[in-house]
Amino acid sequence: MKLSFLYAQAVKFGKKYDPRPKGAISAYEDTAILYGSPDTQIRKILVGIDIDAAELLLADKIRQEEGLDLVISHHPEGRAWANFYQVMQLQVDMLEALGLARKAAQQFIDERKAEVARRVMPQNHTRSVDVARILKMPFMCVHTPADNHVYAYLKGLFKKEKPRQVRDIIKILSAISEYKTAARESTGPKITLGSPLRGVGKILLEMTGGTEGHSGVFAKIYPLGVRTLVSMHLGDEHFKKVKDANLNVVIAGHISSDTLGLNLLLDNIEKAAGEELEVVSCSGFRRFQRAHKRHN
Repeated sequence: MKLSFLYAQAVKFGKKYDPRPKGAISAYEDTAILYGSPDTQIRKILVGIDIDAAELLLADKIRQEEGLDLVISHHPEGRAWANFYQVMQLQVDMLEALGLARKAAQQFIDERKAEVARRVMPQNHTRSVDVARILKMPFMCVHTPADNHVYAYLKGLFKKEKPRQVRDIIKILSAISEYKTAARESTGPKITLGSPLRGVGKILLEMTGGTEGHSGVFAKIYPLGVRTLVSMHLGDEHFKKVKDANLNVVIAGHISSDTLGLNLLLDNIEKAAGEELEVVSCSGFRRFQRAHKRHN
């Protein structure tokens, strides 16, 4: 398949599983072809959660010895990193779906977006992209489209399984290959607040939307029936606010959740292309296929 096809399919499937109304989605600012011709033929790829100079040098070595066509990072780099806070807008729709007034949700997310933008602004955004350019290594990043997949997958699973107690969420997650592998590496799903026997109530599922939302949201959603937060990760400030709001917290795992989203997205891309990509896994990523018989 061509690089342009791979990118277009990533965006297409990202939109399919986006929690927003389809007409509200224009683009994903944290997903981009960072270097390389869109006409590049792609058969073998190196995929990692984070890609820096070390991984790109590894990719170049693999290319010289075995052949390699593309490097994919989950976390954004270059201009996609500089702009990634823009995708936080989709959190407004997620909060509204829980019952929070849209105006209030928008105010919370606008404030948080500005905070994240200030944090990202001074970073050296083009560092990895410059290495790819010097090596002439095709390079892209796919962030929110993959995160949308894990969000939709887990939302559907919770709807089907209907967990009643917090420990039920751990049981559901632990049956998924990516989280099962993470558990063997001591990074599996964990209850970090609340009793395993406590009721789940409504779930705030934080798996997409760029990064953590506004910490002030938690106190507002408790009266709406939300009792449990299921998230990839949770910073100290957010942890304190969640504790004050008396919510349960299940940390599914950052890298394992990112891996699940990427795997689901790659499955869809391969199915659309009618061909499998040869995937070399690195930087925390492990390939698990669901759409094809072969498993790596």
